[in-house]
Amino acid sequence: MQPAMLASVEDVQQASANGSALLIDSRDARRYAGLEEPIDAKAGHIPGAVNYFWKDVLDWDGRWTDTGVLEERFSKLDKDGAIIVYCGSGVSACPNVIALEEAGFSNVKLYSGSWSDWISYEENPVAIGDAEAHKDV
Repeated sequence: MQPAMLASVEDVQQASANGSALLIDSRDARRYAGLEEPIDAKAGHIPGAVNYFWKDVLDWDGRWTDTGVLEERFSKLDKDGAIIVYCGSGVSACPNVIALEEAGFSNVKLYSGSWSDWISYEENPVAIGDAEAHKDV
């Protein structure tokens, strides 16, 4: 276990409130936008988060894309900035964590509790809509 690679709910609350870290939601766009939620009691995403669907780090055959493709995918992000990645329950965020590190990002953490944990705190706000969704062209 590498505790330094994990972000707490307090870290995520701070990032959502003041932008201390970029939040990346790794779920598919419909779940991010709050259009559907097949697992959790609330739909939506953490305010301030951008959407980078985890499967988009794979090629058409389901294989890992090369470093150049990953660098292009995340080219609009600050390589030196703090990034916290989450998904529904902490599992599918991991490919984005690995992809970011492969692309040269060095300050990446996983919020392992992810969406399921976030919505368990009544005081945590929920955002709806896809204005901040990243779409590959």
